[in-house]
Amino acid sequence: MRLHRPMALFTLGAAGLLLAGCATPAEEPDPTEPATGTAEAPLYDELPQWAKDKGTLTFAGDSHPPYRTVEEDGSVTGIDPEFQAMLEEQLGVDIEIDIASGLPAILTGMLSGRYDAFNGPVRTTEEREADFDAVVWLTTRTSYVFLESREDDFESEEDLCGIQISGVTGSVTETQVAALNDWCVSEGMEANTFVGLADTNSTILAVQSERVDALAVTETAAIDILDKTPDTFAYHTQSDAQGAGVDLLAMFAPKDNELGPVLHKAMQNLFESGQYIEFMEKWGLENVAVDEPLYNPVTG
Repeated sequence: MRLHRPMALFTLGAAGLLLAGCATPAEEPDPTEPATGTAEAPLYDELPQWAKDKGTLTFAGDSHPPYRTVEEDGSVTGIDPEFQAMLEEQLGVDIEIDIASGLPAILTGMLSGRYDAFNGPVRTTEEREADFDAVVWLTTRTSYVFLESREDDFESEEDLCGIQISGVTGSVTETQVAALNDWCVSEGMEANTFVGLADTNSTILAVQSERVDALAVTETAAIDILDKTPDTFAYHTQSDAQGAGVDLLAMFAPKDNELGPVLHKAMQNLFESGQYIEFMEKWGLENVAVDEPLYNPVTG
């Protein structure tokens, strides 16, 4: 099994949880304030009326570097702001990021109407597509990050069995750890213990404090962690034999707010114009790009 050390910045990651409910647009607009929409944008006319009236969309976000890094002053840097700027050009309305604490709060917030959408990337499933429209724009694989000082403990695939692994609760990596456990047991080794935490930063701290042996993240997120903390971590990527697979990662919008179909058309435009692949190449995401944006691919 190949040991990985820092290299060029890629990224990825996150997933979800089944929640039931009914969504309404995030916060009603103040009727005394003028809308800020740009009717000349290609898809402005296709927005639901509430979005035109409001003039702003509220996208949920969590602390998930390098997609979203929350700075000390509360500003958000990383991939998302630039990605959402491309969506703004298509939709003709501003997009604001409202930071939430973890995926469960984001999904609940969308269903309650606090947030209009979530850029993800989140693994789409049949259960999630019952409540949310999913627009797939990425794929992923899971990697296991450990302290570089413990390299001798992680020399082979078998060393990824019988350990404690932290990960974001409800994320795609949680399901990948379950697949890894199936492989471990089939090979006569102990299954791992998954320790679910609120966000990526918490999983990193758990490894640094040696509360757990490794953390599970997407491979591109693993590269970002190593890039930002040189000479601290190393990682292994889950193999096909260990149950790794290509998961579909999407942005989500509650079905009830009718924003999903417009977001899908926006992504189609970005693909057709070449902006999507330029964006993916700029951020080192070519290895997780998709051939076309998919709309509710699990349920059709």
